[in-house]
Amino acid sequence: MRKLLTYFGHLLAFLFLTILSQVGGLVYITSMLVSRKIKAVFPTKRFIVFMLLYAFTSILIVPFVAPWFGREKIENNSNLQAVSYATILLNRNYVSVETQAFMQAVSGQLHKEHPEIEARYLDACFPFWDGFPLFPHLSHNDGCKIDFSLVYENGKGQIINQSKSISGYGVFEDARKGEVDQCKLCQEQGYFQYDYPKYLTFGRINQELKFSEKGTKVLIDAILAQASMTKMFIEPHLKQRLKISDERVRFHGCRSVRHDDHIHVQIN
Repeated sequence: MRKLLTYFGHLLAFLFLTILSQVGGLVYITSMLVSRKIKAVFPTKRFIVFMLLYAFTSILIVPFVAPWFGREKIENNSNLQAVSYATILLNRNYVSVETQAFMQAVSGQLHKEHPEIEARYLDACFPFWDGFPLFPHLSHNDGCKIDFSLVYENGKGQIINQSKSISGYGVFEDARKGEVDQCKLCQEQGYFQYDYPKYLTFGRINQELKFSEKGTKVLIDAILAQASMTKMFIEPHLKQRLKISDERVRFHGCRSVRHDDHIHVQIN
């Protein structure tokens, strides 16, 4: 029975690490085999071996193999940064060649016209295989989807390139009086999952910041200026508030989750 539970624990670890980072499960199995070959005995041997192998795989192997699958690691610059280093650590920062070009074009436009604003990205896609799900997203599985953070400012109206949660998700900009409250409508229709990202913040930070209408509109305009961008999802009340008329900006449906904590963009 004890051996069965051990195998079950390894299976759970394999599945969890695979879901989290795509390559983590394979690295976990490899680290177990390598650990057995190391004669030295110390309490954290497996953990250290796993971390070293994971770092080696993510830094030196994955970026060079990903192009075989049509994916590239997002190239950061002064106006294009990941919200959280975890996105990079977990290999959730890979996109298609076309999406890479799109993101560089967005950041280039910001650098030229609004250098104070960064395009800060959240989850993109994994490095390998179209169709491989990137949990908890429904569609980030082909290298053509990317989430951007909203833009925030301080009490003086100065753009602050930071987020209000550790993950970048889950802190919502609710509908105001007179705006379409699609979030409320979806939940009233029984779509209980609609606001579940509130459980994925991993901690709230920078609560003194407020949503920047001007900054977010600048970012969205830079995104919409790219002809390769085919679809954007944000909540209807933000589309209304920011006076966006582009038909590519759509409501994503109640079966998804609310999009007033981030901007979802598709290139396909």
